[in-house]
Amino acid sequence: MTTGKQGGDVSVILPVFNGQRYLAEAIESALAQTRPPLEILVVDDGSTDGSARVAQEAADRDGRIRCVSQSHAGIGAARNAGVGLAQGDYLAFLDADDVWAPEKLALQRAVFDRDPGVDLVFGHVIQFLSPELSQEQRRVIHCSDAAMPAYVAGTLLVSREVFRRVGPFDTALRVGEFLHWYQRAADLHLEMCMLPDVLLKRRIHASNQGRRERDARTDYARALKIGLDRRRKKDGDA
Repeated sequence: MTTGKQGGDVSVILPVFNGQRYLAEAIESALAQTRPPLEILVVDDGSTDGSARVAQEAADRDGRIRCVSQSHAGIGAARNAGVGLAQGDYLAFLDADDVWAPEKLALQRAVFDRDPGVDLVFGHVIQFLSPELSQEQRRVIHCSDAAMPAYVAGTLLVSREVFRRVGPFDTALRVGEFLHWYQRAADLHLEMCMLPDVLLKRRIHASNQGRRERDARTDYARALKIGLDRRRKKDGDA
């Protein structure tokens, strides 16, 4: 068993809901960082599959992994729970079906080391089709292999102090919670850095199509409206 104190200062928040199939690979990509994290907090958001078991088996092998469980409340609530337990000076977020590039944390921490004035560091993402997809599924799913700049949770590294300034994720939004958080960060005029490197590999699979695209129409619209209403109120108070 690895006991885990390796000089890292990053807490990885990894929420999972029925992600048994992909969770081990996500955890491994966090463990394999060239700049190792201080800890990996796997937050089981009320899964009904074997996600909790996969997480505990990983924790039994490596002491940097901590597992917590909660009733199903959505990804925003799961991330908030992880942040509340985090011990690191910096916070990083990884979805249970995605994979980090090995240099993700090292490249981002180097930015903070060079320029203490930076508040948020993001990077590029590439998408990939999950290996288990059938040929028929692959034909109907559009998946660009181009690297794209991504202001998303999976490419973010942020200090705990700055995260507290922005505040927790909105738990009323099941999709679009990070867009809402990012809007609040932008309203604070935080200094953001976009690295040219691919930091995140986003998995495209059968169960994340449909749900994300269907629910996103409503929650992304709500997130945008909340942001616009907040800015109008701020302008009105000025």
